[in-house]
Amino acid sequence: MEEKNVTPGRAKTELGKFLKPATIIIVIVALAIITMLATSVYIVDQTEKAVITRFGKYHNTTGAGIHVRLPFGIDNVYLVNVTTVQTEQFGFRTISSGINSSYVKNTNESTMLTGDLNIIEVEWIIQYRIIDPVAWTFNVNEREKTIRDVSQSAINMLIGDRAIMDIMGTERSAIESEGAEFMNDTFRIYGLGIDVIAVRMQNIDPPAGVQAAFDDVNKAEQDMNRLINEGQQAYNEQIPKTRGEAEQLVQEAQGYATERVNRARGDVARFLSVLEEYRSAPQVTRERLYVETMEEVFTGSETQGAGGSTTIIDRNFQNYLPIQQLGNGGTR
Repeated sequence: MEEKNVTPGRAKTELGKFLKPATIIIVIVALAIITMLATSVYIVDQTEKAVITRFGKYHNTTGAGIHVRLPFGIDNVYLVNVTTVQTEQFGFRTISSGINSSYVKNTNESTMLTGDLNIIEVEWIIQYRIIDPVAWTFNVNEREKTIRDVSQSAINMLIGDRAIMDIMGTERSAIESEGAEFMNDTFRIYGLGIDVIAVRMQNIDPPAGVQAAFDDVNKAEQDMNRLINEGQQAYNEQIPKTRGEAEQLVQEAQGYATERVNRARGDVARFLSVLEEYRSAPQVTRERLYVETMEEVFTGSETQGAGGSTTIIDRNFQNYLPIQQLGNGGTR
């Protein structure tokens, strides 16, 4: 097998043929096209919006998809995530390493002074979403530091306006809602382009040296609330029962009153009827009433005296009337 010897002169001649001006131009044009395509096409994710600047000045905002821009740095693209809820932690850090995470306390952020001059440890988070990608991109340089500074200022102010027991108890939700409102107002003034969705108080604890005393206070408050709830339960059981009994007594009284009124009306009607008869025949009516009264008085009385009967006499012991005659229409 013969070896081919290529002399340096021949190699240079072949390289010269390859590096002809036309070939060089084609290569340069191809590289320019590749570079232009690489710098002209950009992709925006579903969770993002792209803020475009042209010659360093804001040009437009584009949504999800594949887009084209002017190459060679004429148009610059800033991708902004506008759907993900982002979180900032204060007073602590959660450090993730693979599948494990660790909790690290930051007392420089969590230690605060309350309105009644007590020291308290407060940990919280804020959750926010970018709502104006243009403002987020251009208006503020140190965005994260601004968010953290405003949040710390708001929580310190709200903690400083309240007593420690209120902070650990009933005012917790008020601090969260007022904190979110204050932060949104401040970020709106700064033109940061975000919306604070929520402020969440994580841990609120007194300093370690007085933890035992505060635990006793919390236990006493829980006992107080338990006793209040038990008293309220007893109240809810007894009051309806008492009201029902009272209503029953009222209804019985009303029924009795109705009965007495009806009876009185009947007596009046009966009296008026007797009065009418009396006006027609006074003597007869008088004797009839007398006989009816005597009959009512002596009905059921035991027999007395000789013959087993009762006799009525007048005050002079002269006239008498056997009681049996009363039922037979006898007269005095």
